Amino acid sequence: MNIKNKPATFFALLIIVFMAYILYWSATKPIAVVIQAGHEGRTSGNTGAETKEYREALWNVFVADEVAKQLKLWDIEVKRVPAKVPFMRANIAVSIHFDSAKTPCRTGASIGYPNVDSQAFAQRWRKLYSDYFPFLWHQDNFTKGLKNYYAYKWIRADKFLVLELGELSCDKQSKWLKPRLKEVAKLVAYGIAKELGKDVEKPSI
Repeated sequence: MNIKNKPATFFALLIIVFMAYILYWSATKPIAVVIQAGHEGRTSGNTGAETKEYREALWNVFVADEVAKQLKLWDIEVKRVPAKVPFMRANIAVSIHFDSAKTPCRTGASIGYPNVDSQAFAQRWRKLYSDYFPFLWHQDNFTKGLKNYYAYKWIRADKFLVLELGELSCDKQSKWLKPRLKEVAKLVAYGIAKELGKDVEKPSI
């Protein structure tokens, strides 16, 4: 068969494929929780904060793994992902990070999020973590990276938080955090579980 109007045919097929993708996307059940370890797997570009003693990416991986492990113990569906993520849907997504500063101890904990629904979740997390974390807090979305986090476009979550859990380059904060990383992870998992309406035991740090 000789197709005379090849450009029109191509665009028609493109529209059909696009519509099929939208239908597939809308029919796909969202994952309950997605946990991302910031910078995990990156070997160039933004590989995360580093000091003489610590690498952010390693702390992110450890905490993200512990969060996912605790959620599974509570029978909550969870998917652990690295820095590079595919398109996916989720009820809740949380990305784990630690901050750094050129002048040590100028930063601390903070939260990024893309929408109002996430803002309410962020306020609940801030209140929860503030009861334990004894250092500086920044206002929400205080950097472009937090406000416009790249994964917001890839993980379509009803609620999405980017958590900066403290400053690695601040000696007081890193010394406080290091022996408590597992407990901090359990607290993150607890905050997520409560957001899902689960009745779970509150951990202590």
